[in-house]
Amino acid sequence: MPNKFFLKILTLTLLSGPAIGQTPDLVHYANTLQGTNSKFELSYGNTYPATSVPFAMNTWTPQTGKNGEGWKYQYFESKIRGFQQSHQCSSWVNDYAVFSLMPVTGKLVVTDDDRATGFSHSNEVAHPDYYKVKLDNNIVTEITTTERGAHLRFTFPASAPAYLVLDGYTKMSNVHIFPQEKKITGWVNNCRWAPQNFKNYFEIVFDKPFKSYGTWENKKGTINANNTSDEGEGKGAYIEFEPGAIVQAKVASSYISPEQASLNLSTELGRFKTFDETRAASHKIWNKLFNRVLVEGGTEEQKATFYSCLYRANLFSHRFFELNKAGKPYYFSPYDGKVHDGYMYTDNGFWDTFRAQFPLNTILHPKMEGQYMQALLAAQEQCGWLPSWSFPSETGGMIGNHAISLLTDAWVKGIRTFDPQQALKAYYHEANNKGPWGGANGRGNAKEYNANGYVPYSEHTQGATAQSLEYAYDDFCGYQLAKAVGNKEYMASFGKNMYNYKSLYDPGTRFMRAKDADGKWVEPFDPLSWGGPYTEGNAWHWQWSVFHDVQGLINLMGGDKNFTDKIDSVFSQPSTIVPGGYGSVIHEMTEMALIKMGQYAHGNQPIQHMIYLYNYAGQPWKAQQHVREVMDKIYNSTQNGYPGDEDQGQMSSWYVLSALGIYSVCPGTDQYVIGSPVFKKVTLTLENGKKFIIQADNNNRQNVYIQSATLNGKPYTHNWLNHSSITSGGTLRFIMGNKPAYKRGLAKADRPFSVSVAQNSGKKN
Repeated sequence: MPNKFFLKILTLTLLSGPAIGQTPDLVHYANTLQGTNSKFELSYGNTYPATSVPFAMNTWTPQTGKNGEGWKYQYFESKIRGFQQSHQCSSWVNDYAVFSLMPVTGKLVVTDDDRATGFSHSNEVAHPDYYKVKLDNNIVTEITTTERGAHLRFTFPASAPAYLVLDGYTKMSNVHIFPQEKKITGWVNNCRWAPQNFKNYFEIVFDKPFKSYGTWENKKGTINANNTSDEGEGKGAYIEFEPGAIVQAKVASSYISPEQASLNLSTELGRFKTFDETRAASHKIWNKLFNRVLVEGGTEEQKATFYSCLYRANLFSHRFFELNKAGKPYYFSPYDGKVHDGYMYTDNGFWDTFRAQFPLNTILHPKMEGQYMQALLAAQEQCGWLPSWSFPSETGGMIGNHAISLLTDAWVKGIRTFDPQQALKAYYHEANNKGPWGGANGRGNAKEYNANGYVPYSEHTQGATAQSLEYAYDDFCGYQLAKAVGNKEYMASFGKNMYNYKSLYDPGTRFMRAKDADGKWVEPFDPLSWGGPYTEGNAWHWQWSVFHDVQGLINLMGGDKNFTDKIDSVFSQPSTIVPGGYGSVIHEMTEMALIKMGQYAHGNQPIQHMIYLYNYAGQPWKAQQHVREVMDKIYNSTQNGYPGDEDQGQMSSWYVLSALGIYSVCPGTDQYVIGSPVFKKVTLTLENGKKFIIQADNNNRQNVYIQSATLNGKPYTHNWLNHSSITSGGTLRFIMGNKPAYKRGLAKADRPFSVSVAQNSGKKN
């Protein structure tokens, strides 16, 4: 791995280390280029270097790809085409509400091909609060941001004319130039999934006068000099400054109105006279967040990886609400195209993020999580369905009905900002009807699932086995919420389905398999074969998707030894790729083979929790060993930093939680399963002001095994930790060693939650 970034961090740490009593500067550890060396065939993250504040309405990024391409920034590319306002969740889907600015020197060139300019990564700085690049033509661009705006600074060479080109990107756009006010306003409407009246209004104010100006269009590159306004497909603007000018541009946008865009600009950027003041404010926001998760010990590289991941874990979802003149939240709804009071969040795929990103939010951002739950139910009221994948409106992408996981997880952790009866009613509708959009918009084959305990597999029901397993988990979440609020009707309705995973376990092959409409196993069967009844995986990966009843799965598989032997086999299997139903090799397959960990495919979601299941079957030391191996082997802070798609903070959140020593195997319960912490000490400062300390004495790369533990000074043998133990404050202390503690944590009470155990014992879930 390249060490240049880590040497840079070490130098900065030595030069800018805090004096006694000062808050440590942690922002420089986070590298926003992490995971950007990606392409269609192989993902090291499929990320782009987003300059942003946490959960902002928009981010800003350099653009190496052509307008409209999913891969907007690729590390191996050598030219930059512009600097964009961005919202993109994934390279696999197009961005929306995009416009870009590009500085040009010499001859005025406007199209993204013509204006593309070479650059070197040695002339690039990329941190959460600040992006800077010196292009090969000696123009320097700097970016820092606020929640709904950005402050940019362009430094032009003195030897040639200086232009700034505004590109309206794809679809329709409008621009209006106000030379006397040194201002450009306009809107863009590029978006695949939004109401017809969707527009992103923007306002840009400059601190230098315009020498000349005009409009252009990005299909043929036609320039209209001295034109002050235009509207149509791909319309843009250009302005000229004096040679050698240092130009600051303040920009903000709004989905509501031009007036709100102007208000956002004045509210968020009006108090900052200079670029450096805006950057200092952004830096303060990130540094405060990073210091709320203060790690000590570990190497500089481990800290860089940790804070780079913590940065990405705090990018999505995006705020879609704005603040009116009275400071009250309101928003343009991407669902019904109307303006509503309250909160709205978008740009998230719950199939990815229900697993770790949202559980991490319940620890770090319970206030925001409470707003989010209100937004979920508001979205359901406006479009008739709970969101599953928003871009920014509902697409129904991927599988499962995981909004109920978010709602239940919030409720059981004490976040009570929404009406649970409304949530249950919405989920009941979701679970028994099919919506008009993708596979996760309601449930296809709900009738068959309810009657038979599984979705029958056919050429028309691709992913049926994966869907059935996730439906059972979601129905557990519905049951769990209903039980928590005493709704016996919904308890009965969802409770009968949460054990449906049993319908698909084949004791003959010891795998979860597909059944046809007659209840027969679908043949032929190859556990290495991807696709077909399995979504983005094979039988080795989907065997473990019984988050809520691992003990029930252990029983099906013949007990603890058979269960742990099977997990062992995942790592000992060859990394053989059988494309199966996909017909050809997809990037997830390549990434599994690349990490050389057998059939363990950490680069995709279905198997990411599996390592922690050793804790349920009497071998917690194996979880401790494997989780540290994964963190050390396949994560780093460089452009090759992830083993697959990062997916809106999920893969980063897996790392952050795992580095703390815990993981959310079953969201919808109040438990985290214990692994092996990376650092000698972590201090979590919670929103309620309390501190929870995770201390790991004798911790290093060899001492990965927990020898003993105490919680607030009392011996602690459990392989799980309650959410309330964290939020109440206190200290979890581990003594680490280089050999497994074979006798620790083996009692039944030390095993994490399984719903069948809880039901049989009458314990509270």
